[in-house]
Amino acid sequence: MRIWHRLIQFIPVMLGITLLAFGLLFIAPNDAVSVRLSAGETSINPEVAEAMRAQLGLDKPFFTQYGIWLLKVLQGDFGLSLITDLPIADMLFLALPFTLKMATLSMVLTLIISVPTGIFVASCQNSKWDYIIRFGSFVFNAIPNFIVGLGLLYLFSYYLGWIPVLATSNPIGLILPSLTLAIVMSSRYIRQVRAATLDELGKDYVVGLRAKGLKEYTILYRNVIKNVLMVVITLTGVSIGSLLGGTVVVETIFNWPGLGHLLMDAITKRDYPVVQAIVVWMSFAFLCITLITDISYTWINPKVKKI
Repeated sequence: MRIWHRLIQFIPVMLGITLLAFGLLFIAPNDAVSVRLSAGETSINPEVAEAMRAQLGLDKPFFTQYGIWLLKVLQGDFGLSLITDLPIADMLFLALPFTLKMATLSMVLTLIISVPTGIFVASCQNSKWDYIIRFGSFVFNAIPNFIVGLGLLYLFSYYLGWIPVLATSNPIGLILPSLTLAIVMSSRYIRQVRAATLDELGKDYVVGLRAKGLKEYTILYRNVIKNVLMVVITLTGVSIGSLLGGTVVVETIFNWPGLGHLLMDAITKRDYPVVQAIVVWMSFAFLCITLITDISYTWINPKVKKI
């Protein structure tokens, strides 16, 4: 019932998001015609502008325009860019693989770093390693992405010279942006995994297992970790949804041609249809990942089906 309930909620939520995204054109200081004509560096003739608005259907009522636009979006047609006149769908599909690569690698690095570290510091609570790692996680969680990114650029590109500054055509260029995201996300994950592990270690079933003489290692990695995975899945689902939308600052710093870089470029040039398309994509990806996360709960813990 839980999954079906989420599926039913998916449709109205997505419709509301598309409505808000389409409304961007109406709250923007300039409409599509003004942006297109000004991009051509020509003086805007009022008669030409009105004729173009009629040709594009911008003289129709709001909900009529929204309905026409939504039907096209459902068919995969997001229209044309106001600046380049290229199909927006093609621009998204060109940028998406770069974002997928960065999101996948950064998520893998985050899990490799944070899950074992979080369980380790929980198992040695109040030790020197616990204090050191917790302090480090607080520090890196407080540092913005762009500071971490610039620091990695200075260290690995300028000082050591191991990685080129602009290496988007080379797989090695994926390392620094992914590592930037992984460092920041890991600092948050470590604290969450530590808190979840400590909560599980204080429960009655753990006390019972200890009374039976089971080793702490066995209890931790055969029993506790299964329940901690629920927290990890939740964090992963939220992070993947946002990563698939594109991380604007990181992609801009490293000139990584993903969705985030495309979004920043579209905002700068007032290419509103491209912004609309990316907003819709980000929302769709986030909702889909959240739904998959809910389904994974029932796979790991069948008791969730009864809720």
